Amino acid sequence: MREAADRIDAATPKDRDRAVDSLRALAILGVVLGHWLVTALVADGGSLHSASPLGDMPRLAPVSWAFQTLAVFFLVGGHVATRGYASARARGESYGRWLTARLSRLFRPVAALLALWTATAALLLLTGADFVTVHTLVKLALSPMWFLLVFAALTAATPLLTRLHPLWPLVVVLHMDLLRFGFGAPSWLGWVILAAGWLVPYALGAAWTRGELDRPRAGWILLTGGTAATAALVAWAGYPASMVGVPGASVSNLNPPTLAAVTFGLAQCGLALLLRDRLRRAMRRPVAWAAVALVNLSAMTIFLWHQTALMATTATGLLAGRLPGLHTLPDGPGWVAARLAWLPVFALVLAGCWATFRSCEQHGRGRRRSRVVRTHRPQRRAAGAGARHV
Repeated sequence: MREAADRIDAATPKDRDRAVDSLRALAILGVVLGHWLVTALVADGGSLHSASPLGDMPRLAPVSWAFQTLAVFFLVGGHVATRGYASARARGESYGRWLTARLSRLFRPVAALLALWTATAALLLLTGADFVTVHTLVKLALSPMWFLLVFAALTAATPLLTRLHPLWPLVVVLHMDLLRFGFGAPSWLGWVILAAGWLVPYALGAAWTRGELDRPRAGWILLTGGTAATAALVAWAGYPASMVGVPGASVSNLNPPTLAAVTFGLAQCGLALLLRDRLRRAMRRPVAWAAVALVNLSAMTIFLWHQTALMATTATGLLAGRLPGLHTLPDGPGWVAARLAWLPVFALVLAGCWATFRSCEQHGRGRRRSRVVRTHRPQRRAAGAGARHV
């Protein structure tokens, strides 16, 4: 393993900013662990329904603060997209070709997920499974899709967003929340600002590309300002403390993103910016960098299939009866302890999904420059052929 890590380290271009890949990997893994910790499938008679420990144990809200890391992903996405688009223009590459390449990396793994769950849902219904159970499973399996759709829309709009100041979408979110919560506007109005809420960290990523966030002062302003604003909104404006949705709650900070979720995201982005130098130093270690490179090469596969791994474990576990932390109501510390014990099992099943479906994401990489590492062919096979990028 150490030799393999050394090879990956040596194959990585010297000018690559490893902090960017580290932040992307942390964001993806944060979302995965967060979902595994706050999503419960409770066995009730012959059906399964979703629940959350945050409903009965609101003191666990800090868990959502640590693992709701989507803002960091959009920050990195905005930075990488604007930097990549600028490079494409410098090479004379058209917008259409650049966009097609980026979206294909996002959506190539989706086809396998949709095919599997279409067949699974049809099979469950034909064999007499309870409709509520099928609906719960399919909703959880496809829930990552909303994120990809928003991210794809922002990616497509990158040429228009390269100079956008993050303050403008923040103002949109502020006014929409005032209309919804202050003046009784229809709740569906919140979905109008779905893109605006995530545009804030995406625009911060563009500012990073422009060099406006290079100084530590920018990170400290975002961290302290975002933290103070979020605390004020939760303490005095009635926003939920949880940064993820809680079944049965009247207001969700995430669906769609509220002002509190956006200010919390600003704090997360500030912390991410402050950690860049430390991450660069940490990624000088070949083993650490190899792990980050592996996650980045399969980021969408991991993201799309992590809920399926949870549900596969839950469904298989039903053969042994109602198991603590897996099928029981998440209403106490005992459930939390049991769920923590299940995390390695979820990870093992996700590894199986990764081994099965990672080729859907990595297909075609051999014809393009890698976003992570570059592997050289042996000399006897590569005579005159140069390098193969994976």
